[in-house]
Amino acid sequence: MPAPITQLEFARAGEVTPEMEFVAGRENLSVETIRHQVAAGRMVIPANIVHLTKKLEPMCIGIAAKCKVNANIGNSAVTSDQEGELEKLQYSIKYGADTVMDLSTGKNIDGIRKSIIDESPVPIGTVPIYQMLEELGGDIEDMKPQHFLDMVEHQAKQGVDYMTIHCGVMIEHLHLAMNRVTGIVSRGGSLIAKWMMAHRKQNPLYTHFDDLCDIMRQYDVTWSLGDGLRPGSIADASDDAQFAELEVLGELTRRGQELGTQVMVEGPGHVPMDQIQMNIEKQIEICNGAPFYVLGPLVTDIAPGYDHITSCIGAAMAGWHGAAMLCYVTPKEHLGLPEKEDVKQGLIAYKISAHAADVARKRPGSQDRDDALSKARFEFDWNKQFELSLDPETAKAYHDETLPQDTFKSAHFCSMCGPKYCSMKITEDIKEMAKEHGGPLVAIEG
Repeated sequence: MPAPITQLEFARAGEVTPEMEFVAGRENLSVETIRHQVAAGRMVIPANIVHLTKKLEPMCIGIAAKCKVNANIGNSAVTSDQEGELEKLQYSIKYGADTVMDLSTGKNIDGIRKSIIDESPVPIGTVPIYQMLEELGGDIEDMKPQHFLDMVEHQAKQGVDYMTIHCGVMIEHLHLAMNRVTGIVSRGGSLIAKWMMAHRKQNPLYTHFDDLCDIMRQYDVTWSLGDGLRPGSIADASDDAQFAELEVLGELTRRGQELGTQVMVEGPGHVPMDQIQMNIEKQIEICNGAPFYVLGPLVTDIAPGYDHITSCIGAAMAGWHGAAMLCYVTPKEHLGLPEKEDVKQGLIAYKISAHAADVARKRPGSQDRDDALSKARFEFDWNKQFELSLDPETAKAYHDETLPQDTFKSAHFCSMCGPKYCSMKITEDIKEMAKEHGGPLVAIEG
């Protein structure tokens, strides 16, 4: 047996790593629970050994842990630069992203990624096919399998913690997506599909899966098995193409774990509310409990500009039913490249979804912050309410629009009800009246 390299291999050998110990403290779980979940493949600790030498603070993704949120950043051929992407990274961390994906498809990808990895305390993910395609000049037909293997190794050496790779898109399943309303919406999935049709060969990322595992194991890069045939509209949700690929991803989950690599699985991005629970439970069954990482999902397609809302509804339900990480959607989804304010809006929406899922699943300590804020609200401790808010700056700004003076930070009312109609103030008055009458409230006989 080779010496353990990955968190999965250490866990299966019965060894507790410093990363497992760190994660246990963050999650309020025992170290043995963390080790056991990692060993079983139900939890991953995305921590490239290169990134661990920098600012990375280990975290975990798994059903036993708190529900996590991912933020997507990255430049495009149209807009953004290194400074802009670092600003998005800082915004992502400020507003609570647990991981960040660099989805750059424009110029200076290496320089941008190096600066992001150097500055990031959270795991960084990528989709390697984007940079490989940029270096090939944009023609996917020119790709040879070695091009892709080289790019995965290159990004692993940079310190990328997890990579989305579309290994499960099979040539025999492409016809299943041809009559969809929105076709193949995954960029990586569509590129691989085009390569297969051009060459009339099987997906090279599937046929070279073991070679990819060898590279990823060497640096402990976590798999994010990409769902290249995910639905891009609720009309296409839960169709034969989606589930045919999911069966392949279940096979690859087991194979990746057998070869010592950590594995999580990507899930759909558009699913009506009544199908979300079924989708999550089906993935957990097929992929042997591997962490499920969902893109939303959007529960309706009618709200461009507000898709952070249409998707965080589905995200909350997905987290409740067992998704381990939620990939945020910003208001710009389907419309343009998100800027820093879009990053903030997407993250706040998804932190709400993830926290609501934690409360619903009764994860340890998840409701403590809710209870503390509710207590501060009843006690009219406005500053404490702001402090406990997901977005203290916005909470304070809304309050101060009408009552900005410091004296109103201790007032027993806000501008909605005023001093005479505040129900919580009235409740306080009732309590005082009860004390004056010598005890608890009782009915008064005729």
